[in-house]
Amino acid sequence: MRVLCAFPEAMPSSNSRPPACLAPVALFLALLLHLSLSSQAGDRRPLPVDRAPGLKEKTLILLDVSTKNPVRTVNENFLSLQLDPSIIHDGWLDFLSSKRLVTLARGLSPAFLRFGGKRTDFLQFQNLRNPAKSRGGPGPDYYLKNYEDDIVRSDVALDKQKGCKIAQHPDVMLELQREKAAQMHLVLLKEQFSNTYSNLILTARSLDKLYNFADCSGLHLIFALNALRRNPNNSWNSSSALSLLKYSASKKYNISWELGNEPNNYRTMHGRAVNGSQLGKDYIQLKSLLQPIRIYSRASLYGPNIGRPRKNVIALLDGFMKVAGSTVDAVTWQHCYIDGRVVKVMDFLKTRLLDTLSDQIRKIQKVVNTYTPGKKIWLEGVVTTSAGGTNNLSDSYAAGFLWLNTLGMLANQGIDVVIRHSFFDHGYNHLVDQNFNPLPDYWLSLLYKRLIGPKVLAVHVAGLQRKPRPGRVIRDKLRIYAHCTNHHNHNYVRGSITLFIINLHRSRKKIKLAGTLRDKLVHQYLLQPYGQEGLKSKSVQLNGQPLTMVDDGTLPDLKPRPLRAGRTLVIPPVTMGFYVVKNVNALACRYR
Repeated sequence: MRVLCAFPEAMPSSNSRPPACLAPVALFLALLLHLSLSSQAGDRRPLPVDRAPGLKEKTLILLDVSTKNPVRTVNENFLSLQLDPSIIHDGWLDFLSSKRLVTLARGLSPAFLRFGGKRTDFLQFQNLRNPAKSRGGPGPDYYLKNYEDDIVRSDVALDKQKGCKIAQHPDVMLELQREKAAQMHLVLLKEQFSNTYSNLILTARSLDKLYNFADCSGLHLIFALNALRRNPNNSWNSSSALSLLKYSASKKYNISWELGNEPNNYRTMHGRAVNGSQLGKDYIQLKSLLQPIRIYSRASLYGPNIGRPRKNVIALLDGFMKVAGSTVDAVTWQHCYIDGRVVKVMDFLKTRLLDTLSDQIRKIQKVVNTYTPGKKIWLEGVVTTSAGGTNNLSDSYAAGFLWLNTLGMLANQGIDVVIRHSFFDHGYNHLVDQNFNPLPDYWLSLLYKRLIGPKVLAVHVAGLQRKPRPGRVIRDKLRIYAHCTNHHNHNYVRGSITLFIINLHRSRKKIKLAGTLRDKLVHQYLLQPYGQEGLKSKSVQLNGQPLTMVDDGTLPDLKPRPLRAGRTLVIPPVTMGFYVVKNVNALACRYR
């Protein structure tokens, strides 16, 4: 915009009128100032509300939710878990019967438990009952392999509900295991960085322990079979898998199945590539193995568990869907946000990073809908940082922003299930550490499970800039998602709505509930870091109270902070929280 004006040579007198051209100039400068302030405030525009003269204008966000019909309905097991086969290597598989671990896993049920990861395709099944007995010589490793024989006679208790084996492990055994796991962690990292992996032996007894953990925890086991066992013509060698299937059937284990993990990396890991068409044929072969086995004739089958959908990965998925798209019950892929070797704490607050997942979802959906419209899509093995994670970062409060936004974004875009890597193992991406203590993302997941139901609701916001200007991408630092409240939560009647809100601004934000939410009672569950570490803290507080397990090994009550009806929600800077709006009587939430 150009403004042309000719000023007189002499300055006007005090009683003379200003030139007429100064009016548009003043208007133009005021407009520039308004746009500058709006940009600095995170692209927020104030609502046109009446205010008394002399008072400063404040940005107030009005929030309403569509309550008649859900925009999406996801799986009841939407938030699910993963265990990596590395727990066989580092010895933690023997400790899955821990009462504390089972209690923590039960808190996140119902859910799927996927047993798979980078070492899936190096897993060999051997139907041996107790090979450790043949290993001679007492020592730490010998006792760790055989400790359960003694514990069965003393510390194992039978769960009253299921008759599960729950162990109270002696402290000395846990200390020995932690020392062993620390040594094995270095070996596992070396394998990962060099991309050379050693074979793992899964015995019948180990499979029993794995299934006992899943069943006792209320989790449905999904077992990923080794897909890298190949015949000379590059077809899948199913001999080891068939042995595992027969053993599992003899024990009447209720298991769903997968084949392989990130097949797009096979050339790098094994020097032998498998294209999408061949992988599709392998899945058809696996389906034919399952059908004659009575207990697995209708078992669910998932795959192909590809990596990030780059060009070569999309080509693999396209070939797979063309051959075996109708064979699988859900199409699966994986996602990692950051390289764990270069991550910084402020990376977790970048909206650009939070939004990288959205483009991947669209790419996967485009291929799947081309061949099997409406087929369920799962995100398996999602992690915040690669390379096993980063200590004091990917296991800290800061990583929760990525995790919670992932849950909200996936449900809104129609992804049926998300599987978190990992519930418990080596590295720093897990929910539970090696002292069996829950980390911040565990408490976040527990709140999500307790409060969020599978029905997704549309959110309507006023006071936020929603129209992108040409050449500019709007990236919201305030993210609001809405679901029907979990109908299994008996603290809230059907028809209640739960909001979860992420505030990445360095200032607090005020939200006024409007429309159907106006003047309703609200229960606040505000999650903040606890301690001096701030965003790097591994401890959290709920509504100002630190969250820890109770002394008897049970989970604490998650008590809300009731807010007065009609009160404006004040969201503290750089925090996340859940807000249950009670007694909305939402039609979409009154029925299953």
